[in-house]
Amino acid sequence: MSQGWRARFKPDWYLVLILLMAAAAAVVPARGEAAVWLGWLTKAAIAMVFFLHGARLSREAVIGGLTHWRLHLLVLASTFALFPLLTLGLTTLPAWITPPELATGLIFLGCLPSTIQSSIAFVSVARGNVPAAVAAASASNLLGVFLTPLLVGVFLQAQGGVSASSFWAIVSQLLVPFVAGQALRPWVGDWVRARNAVLAKLDRGSILLVVYTAFSGAVVAGVWSQLSLLDLMRLLALCLVLLAVVLALTALAARAWGFSKADEIAIVFCGSKKSLASGAPMAAAIFPPAVAGIALIPLMIFHQVQLMACAAIAQRYAQRPDTDGQSG
Repeated sequence: MSQGWRARFKPDWYLVLILLMAAAAAVVPARGEAAVWLGWLTKAAIAMVFFLHGARLSREAVIGGLTHWRLHLLVLASTFALFPLLTLGLTTLPAWITPPELATGLIFLGCLPSTIQSSIAFVSVARGNVPAAVAAASASNLLGVFLTPLLVGVFLQAQGGVSASSFWAIVSQLLVPFVAGQALRPWVGDWVRARNAVLAKLDRGSILLVVYTAFSGAVVAGVWSQLSLLDLMRLLALCLVLLAVVLALTALAARAWGFSKADEIAIVFCGSKKSLASGAPMAAAIFPPAVAGIALIPLMIFHQVQLMACAAIAQRYAQRPDTDGQSG
């Protein structure tokens, strides 16, 4: 029993490393000339991350999955419509519920694409429709390269979060390397797949660099003095409520539309997640360093909450009787 409990609630060690990078930035932040060089290095790292995303992402999986359009429509509606509206609603709550300093991060969280690896892994564990999950998560990330900066710009325009003049610069910083990776995929795709383990570590290392740079900027600007432990506890409660609402609504919508249980599982897991791998470099590209560090906090907390909750839900789905119907 204890071993099963540990397996279900074991920590995400990569998230632990991210937290350590944030702590390192709090103790020894990059300043002056070092911060300038680190900023340029971070831009290069972001370009590399999105180039690798483009080179890895299978267009065949996305195009093939479009035949199951109702499922993908529901996942994308949850990711890029339901989530942003819910997080925008959270920012309108009184300050004693939603700390105003975290409003930008909550909206940013709501606009992000779904995860790929963990969504597919949970769907597989839950005995769901894995090919549909591959297509849905891939399509979410493909569209997210364009939609996330657009949605963030729309929702934060009134607050001055993203100016119209900087929007296209943001999109080009993310989109150009991504498109380059997609365009070169016929030539570099096999090379990337053959070195996937090494490149995955390089990819994750780049995200750690992005986190350190973003949190350094926040520390130097004195942003941390605006947050308290109580603010973080409120944020944790908001993330739990947000995830519970999205999980419930995606499951209810899948059943109302007559999807099979296997399809429901793909919809629930792909439609309820937010990608830390995409979110960290996007935050660094969209926001100035002082804002990016704070904007990442809701995502980091939500990421761990979603992993723990979805691990438990996947196990429950997996224990169901094997009486599924055909895909809807």
